[in-house]
Amino acid sequence: MKIALCSSALLALAMSCAHAAELSPVEQNIVAAIKARSPQALQLLEQSVNINSGTMNHDGVRAVGKLYRQELDQLGFATRWIDMPPAMRRAGHLVGTREGKQGKRLLLLGHLDTVFEKDSPVQLWQRNGDRVRGQGVNDMKGGDVVILEALRALKSAGALDNTTITVMFTGDEESAGEPIATSRADMVAAAKRSDIALAFEGTMRDQDGKDTGTIGRRSSSSWELEVKGKQGHSSTIFTDKAGYGAVYEAARILDGFRQQVIEPDLTFSAGLILGGTDASVDEAGTKGQAAGKTNVIARTALVHGDLRYLTYEQRDRAHAKMRAIVAQNLPGTSASISFRDAYPPMSPTPGNLAVLKVYSQASSDAGLGAIPALPPGQRGAGDIQFVASMVDSLDGLGVTGNGAHSPDEDLEIASIERATIRSALLIHRLTR
Repeated sequence: MKIALCSSALLALAMSCAHAAELSPVEQNIVAAIKARSPQALQLLEQSVNINSGTMNHDGVRAVGKLYRQELDQLGFATRWIDMPPAMRRAGHLVGTREGKQGKRLLLLGHLDTVFEKDSPVQLWQRNGDRVRGQGVNDMKGGDVVILEALRALKSAGALDNTTITVMFTGDEESAGEPIATSRADMVAAAKRSDIALAFEGTMRDQDGKDTGTIGRRSSSSWELEVKGKQGHSSTIFTDKAGYGAVYEAARILDGFRQQVIEPDLTFSAGLILGGTDASVDEAGTKGQAAGKTNVIARTALVHGDLRYLTYEQRDRAHAKMRAIVAQNLPGTSASISFRDAYPPMSPTPGNLAVLKVYSQASSDAGLGAIPALPPGQRGAGDIQFVASMVDSLDGLGVTGNGAHSPDEDLEIASIERATIRSALLIHRLTR
């Protein structure tokens, strides 16, 4: 159900919530339950972080899934593990559902995998006062714990009764299995049965240090440039007969991109370049070989790059400009470019903003401050983007930390409680 029908209702809900000056008795019980369990929430996070679950460590991903499945079972969800076809080389996904008849139907998204594979030297868990370092501690096992603890508090207050909630923990968010149509088929199906999607990637702070909500995320896509030149003696380069060679033509194209394909929230990066008499890239597109001599004009050049955009209209403009630049070849050269979409964009919409307003009001009512929207250009790709075109969506509901994907990844321990309170109140207000 697309949100053209739901947005007006959500906007009305956001406005009605704006008049709430304090928490209801049920909401006070929810907050109290969360605060009482803060030590246990940290223990659950430690338990899950201490299981390596790099995307390609399938046993580890399944082990984290088993841990979370036990939690969902205790909360009364009907759970199942979805295996992926063996050829996809991905562990699968955990899904929990409950059915009811009141309020909005919610899809809650987290992921089990991290970027730290089994041989990673990064320490699993290390507490330093009020902060914790570890593999995936904020991206996004901290957010996963927020989901579970928010649902637990709602259940303790009797606020889960008669609600429709689907929880999906994917096993390959950091490197989505291909084909995408298969690896995200169950997520898309769940979105079609939902009204709103909430994702629990880490909470990012704005330039004023305020926690934010994510109403838009840029796509993740790629491009490949292939350039051809005339091989010949280097002493003849730049002549009409010999031309400019493939490397100079590749340089002209890339600089043309830099100067002419600039607009807000659009980025493009050349991540791999090879040139010479011969050049080739491996099947994965991450390694290659090149051969040439200083006295030979380069015959070939290959460039692989990344393109991120906020809307499909922005993508189409970028593609058109890039193709035009590629077509303006230097003498004696030719070039072609191809594009490949991966994660679709999560475009900011009035419906997304309406959900943020409910979230912000809940945070304010709990004494945790208002939540502004994060500028969409500051966020990369995430799972919610596969369903954002179908339902109103909000991301960034997880914990607050630093250094995601790096050896210094950490989180602020107090942010677990803050994020859980906000999320539980948001879920309650959307489903009551």
